[in-house]
Amino acid sequence: MKRLAHVGSLTRIGVAKIGAMLVVCVWSVGTPMAVSAQEGTAETKPRKKAVERSRETVKMLDNIFKQTIVLVTDKYVHDEDDFAAGSAAVLLFKNISEAGENKVRLIDATGDPYEAANVAKDDFEKKGIKKLKAGAPGYEEIVTQDGKPVLRALTPVPVVMQKCVMCHAHYADAKEGEPIGAISYTVPIE
Repeated sequence: MKRLAHVGSLTRIGVAKIGAMLVVCVWSVGTPMAVSAQEGTAETKPRKKAVERSRETVKMLDNIFKQTIVLVTDKYVHDEDDFAAGSAAVLLFKNISEAGENKVRLIDATGDPYEAANVAKDDFEKKGIKKLKAGAPGYEEIVTQDGKPVLRALTPVPVVMQKCVMCHAHYADAKEGEPIGAISYTVPIE
């Protein structure tokens, strides 16, 4: 029994070290976002608890996705011919968006996207990119789509590793913490 407890402690220590490394590399999940005015009528205006649940969903997804991108880059990207973690994220987000109600996209914030499709496509994303570039830790709006309230959220993606520059040479000039991209979320409020 003592041996199992000892192994568990070692596992927790290893997980803590990995977790600490990844947390340094990703956006803080507790960071408040800039918020726009809520839209909707009294009939469609969501309850505060429902909005908070959707915010928590975005924070959880953002943490998972960003840690995954960092981990894939760290462990599997070794030269510019390797499949970029950002490209893997674009495919993952496309599959997630097609499979359910949560929609997610990786978009460029530099003006020089890796892929032409990875740009802000609507007013929310364009306004959000401007806010992120101006230093906002995130951006969100509550809107009505197809008669239902949804949370739109944009979180920044900064350069967090030297390997990012391997595939994106123009990121080398990015200032520390400057968003070079963003993850755009659309999450139902239920």
